[in-house]
Amino acid sequence: MKKSAAIGAVLALALAAFLVGRYSGGSRRTEGRASQRILFYVDPMHPAYRSDKPGIAPDCGMALAPVYEGEDPALRLQLQPGAVYLDPEKQRLIGVSVQTVEKNSGTRWIRTTGRVEANQTRLHRVMAGAEGWVESVENNTEGTLVKKDEVLATVYSRDFRNAEQAYLGSIASVDRIRGVHDPEETTRPSDANMRINEEQLRALGMGEPQIKALAKSHQITRDVTLNSPIDGVVLSRSVSAGQRFEPGDEFYRIADLTSVWITADIFSNDARLFRPGARVQVTVRERAKTVYATVSQDPPVFDATSRTLKLRLEAQNPDLLLRPDMFVDLEFSTQAPRGVSIPQEAILDSGMQKVVYVETSDGVFEPRRVTVGTAYGDYVTVTSGLTFGERIVIAGNFLIDSESRMHSSQRASSSQHPARSAAAGVAVGNVSRRAARFTRSPSLEGLRVNVQRKSRARTRAQVPGAHRGAHA
Repeated sequence: MKKSAAIGAVLALALAAFLVGRYSGGSRRTEGRASQRILFYVDPMHPAYRSDKPGIAPDCGMALAPVYEGEDPALRLQLQPGAVYLDPEKQRLIGVSVQTVEKNSGTRWIRTTGRVEANQTRLHRVMAGAEGWVESVENNTEGTLVKKDEVLATVYSRDFRNAEQAYLGSIASVDRIRGVHDPEETTRPSDANMRINEEQLRALGMGEPQIKALAKSHQITRDVTLNSPIDGVVLSRSVSAGQRFEPGDEFYRIADLTSVWITADIFSNDARLFRPGARVQVTVRERAKTVYATVSQDPPVFDATSRTLKLRLEAQNPDLLLRPDMFVDLEFSTQAPRGVSIPQEAILDSGMQKVVYVETSDGVFEPRRVTVGTAYGDYVTVTSGLTFGERIVIAGNFLIDSESRMHSSQRASSSQHPARSAAAGVAVGNVSRRAARFTRSPSLEGLRVNVQRKSRARTRAQVPGAHRGAHA
């Protein structure tokens, strides 16, 4: 029981020390606060309102909060979670720029890049129709401009000799029949054979100039010339002197570049904006020149590698400004739907959500979660989260976001520590009160007296003469 009494005494002393310290600490804080000078009074809801005297805020009816010397005015404000207050000087230092949200529509400019390709409908391949070898090649490397019927190379093949003999035989037959019978009735079969043999010479690779010369001279030639089928540019050449070739080998690939294709990469949600026939501005950055193209009637093709749609544009290229494999800048206008649109730099995208900082009052910036729609160049539409007339931050929002996070952590820590201190004080007080009640319990006091009496009685019984000594 002595231990219980000792514990109670210790707890009582601890409680007294705690109360004394708390009272003295509160007194020191009160004295320290009283010694500070009040600079001004602010509206807790609207920090732009300041007064030299205490009173009531005219807009919200709340009591004005004093701001002491050396104290941050933001600590006196009752801001929404995540909101932050920045005075004009701090806004100037971090470069804050604010813009009003407006309901707008009209033309939007979309910019992307494209790659020039040869028009497949104007691409020609000069190929081998028989086996043989190359006798000679003209000076027509890749990128060379060639004219129609210009000689490209000279080849030899025994199949040409056989086809030439058949062609000359059909010509002789036609000439013989025309000299004896009526041409209207009897020359048709012979003319058909001549056309068949002529087509065979073309299939083997003989050009029109040499076919006409063969029909005029009636002389079989050993070497056959390969001629350019069009006016164009040599895109590729895979032939050299003395080279052996087989049927189907490609000698030249020649393209008419007066009309080219441009392939642009677009996202799926932007495909509906590129309507067939739409005009697109094409800029060759290296040459600082601009031409125009139109969107093809063919639908875009999906590319699994880039996960984009390949949109085809058609452009006239009379000066051959555009060459295959050249990259160009594309820019076209589209009609944007009427609604809320804001600059893309105003949005902070964390991957999980998109946030815009809204200026709710002078110097107070509040984070707002938004849902965005279609992007138009430097702007993006907002489907939810903003209304017309609100003011949003378009520059300095990264620093405001950092300031908001720092203030939120400070508020959280300051709100947690007083709670823990108060809980500890209540717990100590409860323990002290329980200890005091325990030591003052009547039943426990009676039990202690009985135990003491019984202990004295046992002591007298064990010691001889103790009882008599007590009486004496």
